[in-house]
Amino acid sequence: MNQRMAVRLAVAIGCVATIAALVVSNMRAATPAAPDLVTLQAQVRAAETAFAKTMADRDHKAFASFVSEEAVFFGRAGETRGKKAVVESWAGLFEGPNPPFSWRPEVAVVLASGQLGLTSGPVFNPDGTQFGTFNSVWRREPDGSWKVVFDKGCPPCGSP
Repeated sequence: MNQRMAVRLAVAIGCVATIAALVVSNMRAATPAAPDLVTLQAQVRAAETAFAKTMADRDHKAFASFVSEEAVFFGRAGETRGKKAVVESWAGLFEGPNPPFSWRPEVAVVLASGQLGLTSGPVFNPDGTQFGTFNSVWRREPDGSWKVVFDKGCPPCGSP
């Protein structure tokens, strides 16, 4: 092999190595970091707490801000589909100075993907007696906010 051919081979090997390094670097940059589930669970818990506060504050508009456009809420009359219908069906619960019930999250978990979360906890009547348990499924939106996609209450769950 002459000197000129050796130089060309060295340049070619250098180019291949540079391209390989760039490809690996870009692959690392394109691979999303694993979500921080502790932080996301805290976000879902905070969203549920703020959602519950809308009832205590008698703020129907704020309530609506937590409901997904494609939400499904389950109630005594069956299921209510879509944000507009859910918000309208809850409007009467925001009338008057005193909330008809309150709730708080005791459980907040998030899938490993970081895209869906579940909150659950007790529902109380105005005198503070638990009369139910709520279960809400939250979805993380592209802007990072959490919106309720499913909500269902049931009688109080028994403790093990």
